[in-house]
Amino acid sequence: MENARALILGIGNLLWADEGFGVRAVEAFNAACEVPDDVLLLDGGTQGLNLLGPIVRHRCVLVFDAIDFGLAPGTLKLLRGREVPAWAGAKMSLHQSSFQELLAIADLQGLFPDRLTLIGVQPERLSDFGGSLSDSVRMRLPEAVELAAHELAAWGFPAKPRISPAPGLFDASLGIEVYEQQRPSAHDACRIGDARFLAIRRANERAVDCEAD
Repeated sequence: MENARALILGIGNLLWADEGFGVRAVEAFNAACEVPDDVLLLDGGTQGLNLLGPIVRHRCVLVFDAIDFGLAPGTLKLLRGREVPAWAGAKMSLHQSSFQELLAIADLQGLFPDRLTLIGVQPERLSDFGGSLSDSVRMRLPEAVELAAHELAAWGFPAKPRISPAPGLFDASLGIEVYEQQRPSAHDACRIGDARFLAIRRANERAVDCEAD
């Protein structure tokens, strides 16, 4: 949306349990709220440096993400402005640029957002590969949506409760309800890594134990 002045961005990986909070939060916001034409909602996924363009093109940026604050699982925390770069976001991939790095680049270019808000949640579970949000994190989605709507209103972009069906932000198969219905069970698909790799690792560990004996 070329004329958008505000950006609502969800970042994270849907396939790694609570790491998907950011994407699920922008999905929930899209389902609950209708925004003015000059507000863009974006599923940023794990696009790294590809998100620099959207960030520097918008003067008001609101971000949903899962952040390790060292708090109780499911705790929401809101940071504004220059508080946000103080967050040292953990990288989930060697190829994924952290949001902190994107802000640093924007700052060097003189394009740091005029208004910036991070709505983060303390994850409970990240190593459940293919899993969905933990209950402690999922139950905070409505509150995260409410906080985001309040921030937008304060910026001059009031959202209205959505009446008509929401336009999709991504393929319908990735929607939280469909995703949870169709994903294989933990019994059918190992959630802590590739079962073949784990079997090799266990065999190696047993060999090391035998040599030690």
